[in-house]
Amino acid sequence: MSVPNADRPNEGIVDSAINSVTNAANYVSETVQGKTSEASKEANKEQAKGHIVGKDSIGDRISGATGAISDKFDQTKHEGSASANQHSI
Repeated sequence: MSVPNADRPNEGIVDSAINSVTNAANYVSETVQGKTSEASKEANKEQAKGHIVGKDSIGDRISGATGAISDKFDQTKHEGSASANQHSI
C-alpha cells in the first residue's frame, strides 16, 4: 500500500488504499491494451509483408503497414501508462 501523498496531507489510509487499488486496476487495463496493440501490430506487419492470403494487394499491404505504425504508437502509449501506474501502486 502506498504512503499518504505529501501533496494531499489530508489523504487518509482509506483514500490511499483506494488510490492503490485504482492504480493497480489501471495498470492491468493498460497492460492488456498494450498487449492487444502489440498483437495487432504483428498481424499488420504480416499483412504489410503480403503474407496474409486474400490481403496481399498493394493497397492491403500499405494498409497493413500504416496499421502496424499506428499500433506501435498505441502499444508504446499503453506501456508507458502501465509503467506509471505500476510505480504509483
